[in-house]
Amino acid sequence: MANQVAHEAFNHLIGDLRSTHGDNLAAVVLYGSAVTGEYVAARSDYNLLIALRRITPEDLRQAQAPMREWQRLGHPLPIYFTVEELRDAADVFPIEFHQMQLAHVVLHGEDPFATMHISDANLRHQTEYELRSKLIQLRRRYIPASTSVEKLSDLMRDSLSSFAALFGAALLLFGQTPPVGKHDGVRAATKFFRLDPEPFERIFELRETGARPASEAQAHELFTAYLAQIEQVVEAVDEMRMEGNR
Repeated sequence: MANQVAHEAFNHLIGDLRSTHGDNLAAVVLYGSAVTGEYVAARSDYNLLIALRRITPEDLRQAQAPMREWQRLGHPLPIYFTVEELRDAADVFPIEFHQMQLAHVVLHGEDPFATMHISDANLRHQTEYELRSKLIQLRRRYIPASTSVEKLSDLMRDSLSSFAALFGAALLLFGQTPPVGKHDGVRAATKFFRLDPEPFERIFELRETGARPASEAQAHELFTAYLAQIEQVVEAVDEMRMEGNR
């Protein structure tokens, strides 16, 4: 999980939050790459969920001081929920809550995911919506990125994280339990959806080593293969919708 420096930062933040919110503070939860073991120093974030028993503008104003210090250390603002909202929103954010439920660490308070029932009624709709939105965005960003190997490599590296999470959601949709890590999750998706694993493996290598394709031709070839696999997953999710409407 996180290193000693991060633990000290967490403890300091939790102390500040307890002083700020008192009994209103229900839980502080760490989720994301720091829990799955994929945290990369200077590139990854520490993602926190803070659950309060109530949230008013005054409660948020009081959080300004501890949040200012947390951001000074280079971390993003946590997301705030009330305990009741966490229960009520489980059917609205099924992808995000499934990911948090599969990989999280409670830093303070009670585990809000321990007894949470996540309805999958909206999972197919959210999965297709997010996949199509990210696919459209990927095509759009390809236009300016296509002018150089460096820009195109950055685009593939940056986008893979989002698609890895959505591939996990697609596996859930088909009754599969996705692995926690992004790399293992993509491997499971390539096997289940019968994708070509090579584009993903090459892009993960780019992420891990910082290397780039040797030429523009190779970069465009890799992007073309990568895009085709993503389109295949979108098609599989869409076909599930069509079958459900019959």
